[in-house]
Amino acid sequence: MTASHLRSVDDDEFDKIDRSRPSLGVLEVVGRHVDGRYPVDQFGADPQVQDLCAPILGQFVSVRVQGAEHLAELQAAALVCNRGFGLVEAAVASVGVRDAVGRRLRVVGAPDIPLVDTVARKLGVIGATSHEVRSCLRAGHVVAIPSSRTWFRQASGVAPRSLLFGALGFPVLPCALKPIGPFGIPLQGWEMRIGSVIRLEAGDHPVGDPLAAAELATKVAAALDALLV
Repeated sequence: MTASHLRSVDDDEFDKIDRSRPSLGVLEVVGRHVDGRYPVDQFGADPQVQDLCAPILGQFVSVRVQGAEHLAELQAAALVCNRGFGLVEAAVASVGVRDAVGRRLRVVGAPDIPLVDTVARKLGVIGATSHEVRSCLRAGHVVAIPSSRTWFRQASGVAPRSLLFGALGFPVLPCALKPIGPFGIPLQGWEMRIGSVIRLEAGDHPVGDPLAAAELATKVAAALDALLV
């Protein structure tokens, strides 16, 4: 039997709302994986592994979150961040969302490399395609979309329109990640600022219009720059 056949009803409901919970402990998680008693969703995420790794990440990444109330009442939502996602940025966003609203974050950017892709997906990473972004949002998850690679800049980059196209019709929020320390070095941790939902003017674009993604990209960039001031 596969892992998906062995998951319980409680696991199904738990995964559906994507809420974090205390880890089962290393030995129990390993035992369940050896026995095949663990859930894996359609995107490859393993909630038991995510919950096991989260406290470890939290020991190395300190994140202060502002604006959590904008995300707290939402189910599916896309957080468009001001930075490209390396390992550190993805960890910061994941720890921040987990600490602020108790949710497991899905991060866009699974590498197309055998084995590495599998491991990344177990931790909640998804592919950088509009189809996968939309599918993940339809499933009720919180998805982090990166802007262009801007690790050494304070201003925001521009999120790929193809990814924003996948988020059309869902709540989209700007999310500024800022290192706290001199010269952009996070000696005192990170600050995560979550803005309010960005809305397009009703009737400006029909559903599925690529121009809507372009308008959304412009509004997101402006909102991110405002958060970074």
